[in-house]
Amino acid sequence: MDNTCEDRAMHDDPAPHRLAVLVRDGVLAMELGIVHRLFGQARDAAGRALYDVVTCTLVPGPVRTDADVEVLVRHGPEVLDTADTVVVPASDLDYAPSPPPAGLAEALARIRPDARIASICTGSFVLAAAGLLDGLAATTHWRTADLFRALHPRVHLDPDVLYTAAGRMLTSAGEAAGIDLCLHMIRADHGAAVANDVARGTVVPPHREGGQAQYVRRPVAEPSVSSTGRARAWALEHLHRPVTLRELAACESVSPRTFTRRFRDETGTSPGRWLARQRVERACALLEETDLTVDEVAERAGFGTAGSMRLHLQAGIGTSPTAYRRTFRARPASGGRSGD
Repeated sequence: MDNTCEDRAMHDDPAPHRLAVLVRDGVLAMELGIVHRLFGQARDAAGRALYDVVTCTLVPGPVRTDADVEVLVRHGPEVLDTADTVVVPASDLDYAPSPPPAGLAEALARIRPDARIASICTGSFVLAAAGLLDGLAATTHWRTADLFRALHPRVHLDPDVLYTAAGRMLTSAGEAAGIDLCLHMIRADHGAAVANDVARGTVVPPHREGGQAQYVRRPVAEPSVSSTGRARAWALEHLHRPVTLRELAACESVSPRTFTRRFRDETGTSPGRWLARQRVERACALLEETDLTVDEVAERAGFGTAGSMRLHLQAGIGTSPTAYRRTFRARPASGGRSGD
């Protein structure tokens, strides 16, 4: 064997993570595009694709979308046998629930027990009908929350969040929340740097603030209020030190009480929770991109101590600073999953 062949044998490229998109009649075209666009952009440092995205349906052939186009799906449910992740987008039929199409339950039963399963928008109805969400936290589009509760009382529905992750089962709210969920999965698989690159390439934020409660139509109680954007920008510049509610309110020249109300209306969360999430993100970036010690990362991210940072990371992303760095810093590309 020559050296070139030997080198190639010693450094075989790992197989990309296989992601199957299970589409149904009336699939929302935007959601199908979201999955292919985001996961299709994920690349390792050498430019290799990190995901093999394959679309399948119950019966291969033309599939109607919610737009004036059809998509030609060449693969049947056998693709689900080998999928590491299965994503179920919504269908326009979900808004007028009818009996599930023949073969859907059998198709879902083909998914491996260790595979990750995610739904976008009302795709959660499919997972719930199959019993996959019983006893778990899940979400769906806020317009269908009452119907979901009535049909699936064993699921712990949270209609206020953008997405949920309960073990291997993940669900997202409306169509655009599918972007948030896909970025979350990419981040869990390959770290914040890869997810941020995908977000930049798609021109979307790596994280959206708040939950879907902020998008629910409500009566207008007062004229529109000023933005809290200046305060948030100031906070990010001073994240390394304690940031008080009074300081944030002063940035907008309002009282702390008024600021808190406006902040929650605008972001869907409280100033304290928002700051905690920003500090977790800052810590993750520093753990991935620098040689700083855990104590130094904790100080620069504004946690003060390594112990405090450890508690926040465990609560926010389910792992410790050391484990996060070991998993994601200069990590070779892998077809498998981590951080589930």
